[in-house]
Amino acid sequence: MREFRVGSLHAYDTGGDGLPVLWHHGTPNIGTPPGPLRRAGIRWISYDRPGYGGSAPQPDRGVGDAAGWATRVADALGIDRFAVAGHSGGGSHALACAAQLTDRVLAVLSISAPAPFAAGGLDWFAGMGPAGEATLRAAAAGRAYHGDGVDFIAADWAMFDGPWSWFSEVVEPAVAGGPEAQDTDNRAYVSSWGCDPATITAPTLILHGGRDLVVPGAHGEWLADRIPGAELRLGPEDGHISILGHADAAMDWLVARAS
Repeated sequence: MREFRVGSLHAYDTGGDGLPVLWHHGTPNIGTPPGPLRRAGIRWISYDRPGYGGSAPQPDRGVGDAAGWATRVADALGIDRFAVAGHSGGGSHALACAAQLTDRVLAVLSISAPAPFAAGGLDWFAGMGPAGEATLRAAAAGRAYHGDGVDFIAADWAMFDGPWSWFSEVVEPAVAGGPEAQDTDNRAYVSSWGCDPATITAPTLILHGGRDLVVPGAHGEWLADRIPGAELRLGPEDGHISILGHADAAMDWLVARAS
């Protein structure tokens, strides 16, 4: 895998002539493409969101800025059209990218993503665990706060004993860089995206856990209802991380729709 710079962004490229898939990472992560999903036929490209890893901070950034970052990275590699994928907050960034780059995005995979904060008809905080709700309510009030613990169910914790122990590779360096980038992410999630997921025209798959306490499944249902033609796969017994047990099948879907 090659790492390179595009202006203020630190980016990644696994290379090859496979389908380009631009990965949008979660919070707090760096942008290393997901190891458990690397396979022949896919060229993963990605970047550290500003403030994470090797990318310079951008304190006023929002979810909608993902389209500009994706454009810069893809253009630097000479890639015209690509699929997008992301997990957790990265799923929101992938959707915002697709909403604005309708002529370039081939297909979308969004996993465990929060809906826009102003999503009409959605009680945005309903069903969240106490740590995440406290953190995001503080962000909405303009304060930085990091709740104690994380709102994972037992099935989520079990995932770290297998291939998705990969998360340690992207979480630990993100946390080591301090809380500023995570605080910026949290402010972005409780602010306007600056775009509407209803404008997405590419085939879209929403993958979400029905027992997710970090981003409740109602967010995935709202997104699937909002995006024209979107497909929803709601794992009734899955949480925020355990839903990734279905990610291989979702990648098959992404490749088929983008081809």
